Order: sequence, then structure tokens, then C-alpha cells
Amino acid sequence: MSLSIRNQLAGTVTAVTVGEAMATVKVRLDGGQEITAAITAEAVKALRITSGSAVKALVKATEVALATAPVENISIRNQITGTVADIAVGPAMAAVNVNVNGGGLTAAVTADGVQELGLAPGSSVVALIKSTEISLATV
Repeated sequence: MSLSIRNQLAGTVTAVTVGEAMATVKVRLDGGQEITAAITAEAVKALRITSGSAVKALVKATEVALATAPVENISIRNQITGTVADIAVGPAMAAVNVNVNGGGLTAAVTADGVQELGLAPGSSVVALIKSTEISLATV
């Protein structure tokens, strides 16, 4: 199956906590960083996701925010460090490609945001992704 979602990071499930309707799934990305996905309990069962399962974490570029340093006192569980590889800036929006251990991420941010953060190739950034915005696919 082909997908329009640019961000597809490979990893291995390290823990699954299932609640009545939702579950949290911890994934160690191939590059070693950890993320958490919040998906339905039904999806965990249907996809047979267990500790040790190989998965791809899928995230739309519009759901990736960028910061220039780790952010404290925030409910967003996923803070993935990386380096800006390149930036395509238009009049209103920009696509920022970030190298992270184990792959790459694209963040769709405003052109103003790129300017205000001083982003350029080589800049260190932290990609912020809510756990509810990560989908999982088994491989």
C-alpha cells in the first residue's frame, strides 16, 4: 500500500498498555529514540501489536511542530531530536526536512515560524508530536 504520509519511521514495540478504549504503545525507533503512540485498543488487537512487534510510526507533516530545544512542562510525549537537512520555503508555509537517528521527518510549518526560530540547514531542532497523532502500521 502506498501512503501520502511522508513521515514513516521504523521501530520495534517495547511496551503496550491497553485501557478500556485506548492504548499507549511505546516504540524504540531504529535510531534508538523512543516515541509513544496512543491508538485504539481495538487497533492493538486487530494488528496483533505486542512487545517486540516491528512497526512503522506514521505522522503527517502538518502534525510535527519544531522547537530549538527540548520543551519542559508540556503534555506532548514525543520530543525527537534532529538536525535540519533542508528547507523549502514558500510565501506562507515551509517544509522542513529533519534528519533524526533512524530516518527523517518532514514538518510543515509557517514561513514566519522558520524565520522566527532562525532555522537553516544544520540547525539543531526538536520535533514535537502528540502521541494521539501517531498511527502505527505493522510490517
